[in-house]
This record gives sequence, structure tokens and C-alpha cells, in this order.
Amino acid sequence: MSSLTFPLYAITLIFIYAAIAVGTIPQLRMNRATIALVGAALLVVIGAISEHAALESIDLGTLLLLGAMMVININLRLAGFFRAVTSRTLRLARTPQMLLALVIISSGVLSALFLNDTICLMLTPLVVDITRRLGRDPIPYLIGLATATNIGSVATITGNPQNIIIGQASDISFVSFAAHLAPVALIGLALCWGVIVLLYRAEFRGTLAEVELPPPRPFTPLLNRTLGIVALLLIAFLLGAPIVTAACVAAAALLVSRLRPRKLLALDWELLVFFAGLFVITGAIRATGLSDAFFDATRSMLTNGVPGLSLITAVLSNLISNVPAVLLLQTSMAQFANPQQAWLTLAMASTLAGNFTLLGSAATLIVAELAKVQGVELKFGAFLKAGIPITLLTLGVGVLWLIITTG
Repeated sequence: MSSLTFPLYAITLIFIYAAIAVGTIPQLRMNRATIALVGAALLVVIGAISEHAALESIDLGTLLLLGAMMVININLRLAGFFRAVTSRTLRLARTPQMLLALVIISSGVLSALFLNDTICLMLTPLVVDITRRLGRDPIPYLIGLATATNIGSVATITGNPQNIIIGQASDISFVSFAAHLAPVALIGLALCWGVIVLLYRAEFRGTLAEVELPPPRPFTPLLNRTLGIVALLLIAFLLGAPIVTAACVAAAALLVSRLRPRKLLALDWELLVFFAGLFVITGAIRATGLSDAFFDATRSMLTNGVPGLSLITAVLSNLISNVPAVLLLQTSMAQFANPQQAWLTLAMASTLAGNFTLLGSAATLIVAELAKVQGVELKFGAFLKAGIPITLLTLGVGVLWLIITTG
């Protein structure tokens, strides 16, 4: 590589990452998916990575697992599962504190089992509707929903997109991953509840008014069939079955249906395209030697155990978003003395750092955007007030837990 081409590659990659971080390009109607795809094509054109290497850098296993989980989520949504769980759970609330706890627990647990972005899509309109019926301020409950989906998703490999990447790259089993990080998620959910109650004391006084909630009306045949397949999938995960194969078999079983294929394959194609583009961009970073240069520049911090790697991961996740941060940092994992500890730290920090600001993760943005459609504005400052302490506290718990259990 000549002394002229290396700066060209570096500048191009910095520009691509900056555009992905911002999420758009001025005067153009581009989003993160199209930016990643165009950026990947540009890197091939300028020679930063060959066409063959670009195709090899795309992790088909991760894309298949992500797509399979989307198919499962679509069936659960069509069956009315998410609405039924939320409606029946929230009927138990007698006080505002209990209502917040139920929102946090339900969204956190569901996010551990399914993709957190899906949980935000399903539950945000329901939380807004219920809080309005009860005459409550929806903001603290929406903050609870957004932060809890991130915190809960840290518990399992299938909880969020970055964990899926880490699960594929690290070969850590589903059970081992959950055993190390589920306690962090549980403690984090409790901290999330405590912070929001303290910040919104006026909201959490008194009791809730009696209101009539609409019945969930699930489609029972599809719901029973889907839950049966999901239960078998979770058993397969616990028994150590290959995660991608098990998820794809479950998705295939759900596709054998009398429902229209268009409904069952209404996947988030933008997210899949975004991932494919990011894989090529990360491959270019490795091919050009920029990943080695980054590791050398941050070696003292990265190799400072769990605290140093957590700090670098958290900062990067808020600068360029958590999925690109994971793809960038994963190239350095093999150089750690304890690779499993490093992978778990990367999963924990990249996920929990997403609660720092409203722009920190796709989940928080989904909650804000859907709430806005419902006429509720979750402002950047309001989220920041709760997001900063929740992030710092949960990261602190995660760091201490991993030091104790993996050191």
C-alpha cells in the first residue's frame, strides 16, 4: 500500500462512519442503510478492499440469525402476543410505581428473548395509550420502556443486533452468555426503575384511577403454534444446539403457514442491508491496516481490562452507534489475554451505552419517533436527565460483575 492510498482510505472511511453516525447526508434522502451500502461500494471502487474480500467479509450466519428472529417476531406480532402480554400485565398495576415496574419488567424480559427494536415498536403505542387513559404523564414510562429494552437485551445473544454479531464471532454458547450477563440485566432493570422514580417524584405519588382497558383479542391458533415453536427454540438454545441453525429451523417451521408470504416475510430489510454494508466497511478497515493502527493507538486503554475496554466501547457506541462500534472493535478481540471476557465486555458496554442519549441506540430512537406520532414528544434533554445516571450506574454494575466473574 502506497503512502498516498492509505490517507485516501482513511479519509473515506472516516467520512463513511461520520455519515452513519449522523444518519443522513445533507441534500440527500439517505439513511444509515443506504449510506452503509453506498460506502461499501465506494470502498471496493477505490481499491480499499477487493470484491472477493468484500463478499467474504459479509457474515451470512449473522444475517440469517437476524432474519430468522425477525420472522419469529412477525408471527408473534400477527398473533397479538405483544399486545396481549402488555395489556394483561398492565392490568395488575395499582400504583404509578407498580405501573412503571411492570413496563420495565415486561419490556426488559421480552427484549431478552426477542430483538429489542421489535419490543419498542410493539409496546410504545400501548404505553402511550394506557398512560393517557390513566391520566398520567407518559414521559417517565416511555423513558422506562426505552432504557429497559436496552438493559434487558444485554442478557442474551438474541437480545439485540450487536449481541447477535458477538455471538456469531465469539462462539460463546447461549447459556454461557446468559449466565454471565443476565444478572447484569436484572440489576440494571432495578436501577432503571429507581432512577426514574427519584427523578419524577411528583408523577409517582398516589394511586391509579380505575379505567377500562380494551381487550387484547389475540389470534389463538397462530399464537399457540408460534409459542410452541418458540418454546422448542429456547429449549434447543439451552441444550447447546447451533444458534443459527436452530433459529432458521424455527423460522422455517413458522413459514409453513396459510398466511400470505408477504406478511410473513415483511422483514426489516433496511437493517439487513445496513449490516451487510457494515460488514464490508469493517472488512476494508482490516484490509487497509486501519484496525491495527486503531488498536495500537488505544492499546493502553483497551488492554486495561474490563474498565478500559468498557470506556472505549461506550464512547465509540455514542459517537458512531453501537453496531458499527462492535464491528470495529471485534477485530481486536483475539489480541486480549482473556478473549471471552473481552467479548462479554464488548456486548455489555455497547448495549448499556445506548441509554446515554436519545440518539444512542435504535431502540431509544424508535420509542421517541413512535411517541411523536402519537402526539407525545420525548425531548432530548428529558431523556438525557435519566439516561446519564442509568447508563453510568448500569455500566458500573456490568464492569464490577465481569471483573468478579471472569477475572
